[in-house]
Amino acid sequence: MSFSETLFWTIPELVLAVGGMALLIAGVFLGDRSSRLISTLSICLLLAALLVVVALQGGPAQNLFGGSFRIDAYSSFMKVLVLASAAFAILMSDKYLAGEQLGRFEYPVLIVLAALGMSLMVSANDLIALYMGVETQSLALYILAAFNRDSRRSTEAGLKYFVLGALSSCLLLYGASLVYGFTGTTQFDAIARAVSGEANIGVVIGLVFLISGLAFKVSAAPFHMWAPDVYEGAPTPVTAFFAAAPKLAAMAMFARALVTPFPEIVADWRPIIAVLSVASMAVGAFSAIAQSNIKRLMAYSSIGHMGFALIGLAAGDERGVGSVLIYMTIYVVMTIGAFACILLMRRRGGMTEAIDDLSGLTKTNMGLALILSILLFSLAGVPPTVGFFGKLFVFQAAVDAGLVWLAIVGAVLSVVSAFYYLRIIWLMWFNEPAPAFEREVGSRLGLTAAGSAALVFPIMLIFMGPLIAAARAAAASLF
Repeated sequence: MSFSETLFWTIPELVLAVGGMALLIAGVFLGDRSSRLISTLSICLLLAALLVVVALQGGPAQNLFGGSFRIDAYSSFMKVLVLASAAFAILMSDKYLAGEQLGRFEYPVLIVLAALGMSLMVSANDLIALYMGVETQSLALYILAAFNRDSRRSTEAGLKYFVLGALSSCLLLYGASLVYGFTGTTQFDAIARAVSGEANIGVVIGLVFLISGLAFKVSAAPFHMWAPDVYEGAPTPVTAFFAAAPKLAAMAMFARALVTPFPEIVADWRPIIAVLSVASMAVGAFSAIAQSNIKRLMAYSSIGHMGFALIGLAAGDERGVGSVLIYMTIYVVMTIGAFACILLMRRRGGMTEAIDDLSGLTKTNMGLALILSILLFSLAGVPPTVGFFGKLFVFQAAVDAGLVWLAIVGAVLSVVSAFYYLRIIWLMWFNEPAPAFEREVGSRLGLTAAGSAALVFPIMLIFMGPLIAAARAAAASLF
């Protein structure tokens, strides 16, 4: 492929890279007064990249830079979700940042640069390219976690995320070096040919370290220790972003890094993924019960949901990866809506994060209570919300792959996790009312929350057919 053709297929990444740097320079000259303008331009930049991704998909898969990056239906599907999630994260942030005196132009630029790293991650077809994408994303995320530099909680969150992120990068690099040492290549397709027979013990050990590093990025237990503290300490819009776009990109990278280079040794890595899945679901289900801070609760909820997504990945086949894509799409919609509701928990004294502050919400703000109830029912997987169908697809994929026990464990832990969601609903509908939150009629946050609730029930049910078809077509491109 010629250099000009390569540039053509990398237009979305070039738009983000060049546009992000241009916005950074503009912000330096215009100062923090331009934060709202830079935010608007960043959203436009992300949407422009998204439209280019949509325009470029539909053709044959393209291998770029000597096979290090791959543009196919799978990468296009995930890029659309990642870019849309990043745009919503900026959209939801303006009022919070202004209220907390954090309206600085660097914030949206960092999200754009993180989105660039995520875009590289989902297209990576090489261990070195994968690491480059991970670090491009991570460097921006470390800064975002500590964005409120005057807050001890925020700086602590950034420091913990940085230290543990460096540890996970070491695990990832060590695993990649072992795989390279025993196969002689870093490209996924070449690795697949090298391990087409029985894998030697060195490749398997390298794969274990590789999975450990990737598991950190999706906050799968027992590599979840960073998530609760970072979710609680980071500014709430940053937490919303962490819970959506990076998880999407990391799960997409996780699936490609296992399915493409190691299809012949599924029996070796399937038990590892199954154990990570069970551990994540158990930690998420039981640890969230004792939480009193809603952001920490959402952290454990996220850990649990990654466990459910890993059930589909453990299947290791086309149907399993398709179920992961469906589940992650539904998860992102639910999570963005839930955090929009959390950002609406504002009183005159500022933001509040205590779950008890939602007591009697139906008596003070029926609209917000109804929206949050629908989203919590969907997060719990209660039918007929789309959260139920997301879990149904991953359970079906596990059963079809012969992992009946894993589907049963998932179903049992799903019932356990429903407790802490239903407890919040009980507080909102049946307890005595706490002091009322400020009302934001027609605000961006209100519209985002209402739109998410409408998507999880009932509007999304209309689009389940096209979503399933698109997810399965994207998964098929990996095989």
